[in-house]
Parts: sequence; C-alpha cells; structure tokens
Amino acid sequence: MKLLLLLSALLFSTAFLGYAQTETSKSADQFSSKEIVEASIKQVPCESEKRLDGVVNLFTSLGVPKADIAIEKFDKDKIQNVVLRKKGSTDETIVIGAHYDKVSAGCGVTDNWAGVVILAHIYKTVAKFDTKKSYVFVAFDKEEEGLKGSAQMVKAMTEEQRASTCSMVNFDGFGQGLPMALANASSPKMLKLAEALAKENNFKFLAPTIEGASSDSASFIPKKIPAITISGFGSTSMEIMHSAADKVDKVKIDSIYYGYRFGVTYLAKLEAAQCGDFK
Repeated sequence: MKLLLLLSALLFSTAFLGYAQTETSKSADQFSSKEIVEASIKQVPCESEKRLDGVVNLFTSLGVPKADIAIEKFDKDKIQNVVLRKKGSTDETIVIGAHYDKVSAGCGVTDNWAGVVILAHIYKTVAKFDTKKSYVFVAFDKEEEGLKGSAQMVKAMTEEQRASTCSMVNFDGFGQGLPMALANASSPKMLKLAEALAKENNFKFLAPTIEGASSDSASFIPKKIPAITISGFGSTSMEIMHSAADKVDKVKIDSIYYGYRFGVTYLAKLEAAQCGDFK
C-alpha cells in the first residue's frame, strides 16, 4: 500500500496544483496522518441524538470554520444533511458523501462514522487546493431509513444542477478490509476507474453484488449522475454492522486510513477527467 500513498500525493500535486512537484514529501504534507484519522474515529458519538452535532464538531476539530458548514433540512426538518461546498473554477461538480445516521444498536463506527471521517479528511485535503471542478461534501441523514437524505438532496436539485454534476462518490462501511465497492449501488464506468486504480497499486478491487443492500450513491444513478459506493468490508463486517459490536475497538484503522487515501487518489482522477467521461 506504500505505492498508493505515494501515488495519491503525486496525483494531487498534478491534478489539483497543475504541476508535478519534485519532492513527494511536499504534497504528502497536505494529507492527514493515520494518527489524526484515528483520533477522529475516537470522536464517534454513540447516541443517535448526538450524531448531527458530532459531525459538525468533527469538521470544526479539523479547522473548518463553522460558518462553512450548512445544515440543509427537508421533510419539515425531519431530515438534516450536513453540507460543505468548495467552489472550483467551473460549475462542473463532484458530490462526495457518507451517511452519518446509525441503527439503534452499537456506536455505528463501521456503519458509518468511519465513512464520515473519510469524508471530513478528504474535505480537509481538497480544500487546500485550487480545483477546476466544484465539490459538494454531504453527510447524509436517514440512510438507514431508506436513503432519505440523499434522495431529498437529488430531488431538490434543478435540471441544470443535475446536468453539471459529473459524478458522485460515496463512502460507507469501512473498518475491516481494503477498498472495494458495492456493485449494485455503483455505475459501471465508476467501477472500472476504481478497479484500474487498485490494479496500479497491486491489489484486487472487489465489487460484489449484495442482495438487499444499498447506499446513498443509488439515489443519484437514476438521475443519470454516475456514482459509486466505496467500502472497506472484511470477513467480519456483516457480524459487526447493525449490532452492539459496532464500536471503536472492532475497527481496523488501516482500513479507514487506506479508504481515505484511496478516496483522495480516486477524486484526483475524477478532477483530471472530462465531466462526461463516466456518463
């Protein structure tokens, strides 16, 4: 995985800065360390009623001004998405998401505080660069109740906004294994890009179809917005998720950290691509 870390640094210096730096360490300094990501995981609020404030506190703990964090409400305020925007030089847009709600059992670390931590650290990284594309980072509410937060976001988008949205990348279910994808909630071309990136880094990118499973990327695909859900499942994931065992001591920090670094590199590829390449 060392190659993945080096590649992500080089891709960011090229795609987001517009030139290749001679020293990888210069761009590597822009990334969160594994220790900082682990500290963010330990901030997990186990109570559902504290989850929204927990997401806001996570971003502010990473230096994000509270004024940059919006709470977008739907369905008579029953649904509350946490939204941060980064304006690029064009209106071509990439949406990055992860749901923050949880089931009643456990602390919801694998499902899906880990995804929110990846989201927050990617925002922290991307915010430091001038970009061509604009970015919308969303911590979705009510995924566990039927993808409600993401569905409401897509429903509220105008036709012009949908047309200018190049793609959507969702993070859900990290903490047990290497990056992989949920095939039945992902677009074929987005999967191919992830598979190619994994091959460059000498690991096999799995993309199983899990019957009955879905995630927030699935809200975007019917509206012709290419999307992918990237996960970090392992052999014990199904035993942990939606159970009392879903706590900090059950996650492997390497799974989450590689998810963050893989996500950064994947976004650098999308930044460098044409907006219509995956449609």
